[in-house]
Amino acid sequence: MNIIEKALEKAKIENSVWDLDPINQTDNLADLTFHEEESVSLVRDPEHVSIKADKEKIVEKKSKSRITRINWELLKKNGFLTREDAHTQKAEEYRIIKRPLIDNATGKGKKNVHKSNLILVTSSLPGEGKTYSAINLAISTSTEMNKQVLLIDADVARPSIARYLGIKEGVGLIDYLENEQTDFSDIIMETDIPNLRIICAGKQHRHSTELLASNRMVQLSDELSQRYPDRIVIFDTPPLLVASQTHVLVNLVGQVVLVIEAEKTLRSSVMEAAEKLNRCEIVLALLNKDKASTNNVYGSRQHVH
Repeated sequence: MNIIEKALEKAKIENSVWDLDPINQTDNLADLTFHEEESVSLVRDPEHVSIKADKEKIVEKKSKSRITRINWELLKKNGFLTREDAHTQKAEEYRIIKRPLIDNATGKGKKNVHKSNLILVTSSLPGEGKTYSAINLAISTSTEMNKQVLLIDADVARPSIARYLGIKEGVGLIDYLENEQTDFSDIIMETDIPNLRIICAGKQHRHSTELLASNRMVQLSDELSQRYPDRIVIFDTPPLLVASQTHVLVNLVGQVVLVIEAEKTLRSSVMEAAEKLNRCEIVLALLNKDKASTNNVYGSRQHVH
């Protein structure tokens, strides 16, 4: 019995159905407020990127940056990790969840995995909590020593990271992929969470799948993986069974987190999604919305090509 089958057995989800709630709470988030960006002179180096047509090179330069302030009250209201959760059960669970991912990313895992610092978070269907898990994973990982975290909203058809964090949506990933005149520094947001930066999805585009499959995206993923091995990059992506973008992105990362909603998701849906991840070297199954616990992590399936 593989790791995903074990997760399904424990969750007892064989004969259940799924709903459309994006996280543990309803999708109708109340009191959405946005914090204006404030100009702040930073000691640490922010991102600044210069892109050439055939040579994607990320060049960091020291400069003044703008801090995007997270709406912590909104995060707390909707059940996300906050700065007050250092010793809570939820914080401890995400420490357990992130540890094998970080070990793999830093070469301490059992396998030497290509692009292991690029982590994709997805689910079988909408409403299982993949964005909830991606944001919490990013916040938790940002507390690691000597680690930079980049959270990318790659659910470009239904972006939600900016909304959940209470920040303004700006130019983002799709804008960067579409226009070679857009620099990486134009889309990356410095936040008031130490060591955490964010890239929003960007504008809606009818050819978003093709843009995600473009050479520019491949070059970007290569740069993020090879040039900055101390940076953990987390992609929040669409559910596997309802959108094609994730199928493209799984080929650009080294690790995948498959979020499974306890007591809701059909076993057949999870196994169908797992089959689409068959070529991924590391897949970690994360059980979300379990009544007995906030999240359960069941380890990973690993194989080398």
